[in-house]
Amino acid sequence: MGDDLDWVLEQWRAERPDIDASPMGVVGRIQRASRMLERGLSDYFATHGLQLWEFDILGTLLRSGPPYELTAGALSRASMISSGAVTNRIDRLLGRGLIARAPDPANRRSILIRLTDSGRELANTALEGHVDNEVRLLASLGPDEQERLADLLRTLLTGLGDLPPEGR
Repeated sequence: MGDDLDWVLEQWRAERPDIDASPMGVVGRIQRASRMLERGLSDYFATHGLQLWEFDILGTLLRSGPPYELTAGALSRASMISSGAVTNRIDRLLGRGLIARAPDPANRRSILIRLTDSGRELANTALEGHVDNEVRLLASLGPDEQERLADLLRTLLTGLGDLPPEGR
């Protein structure tokens, strides 16, 4: 059973037999899987009137537990995106009434980002089908294969995190 990347690798073997292009197969498959998974996630979240990034922020606040609030810095770290991107996303979600800003009583220079009731309701509703959607997206892999893949990807990501900044 082959895929499009097998064909690409065969072309490279024929054109440049002196180069081992097998890493292209791994990276190409990860990139292609990423695009297909992102499309499957985006299509699902669209049924709830959400974009993927919106659920990411709402879900991060929801999984932080009551009172469902974090500082912008903590939200950036927990959602693994830059502080500039978080600021832009916060502004857009504020406009939709899904989050609110509140002064941090522990630090007057800090602002807390909090899920509103409607934001929490939407995040919970979307979450229920989100997991089922991910099960569907991964259905071609059995539980042991999913666990093995998660382990391999964890190892890869850890190794990539160790690269010098110019190598990332």
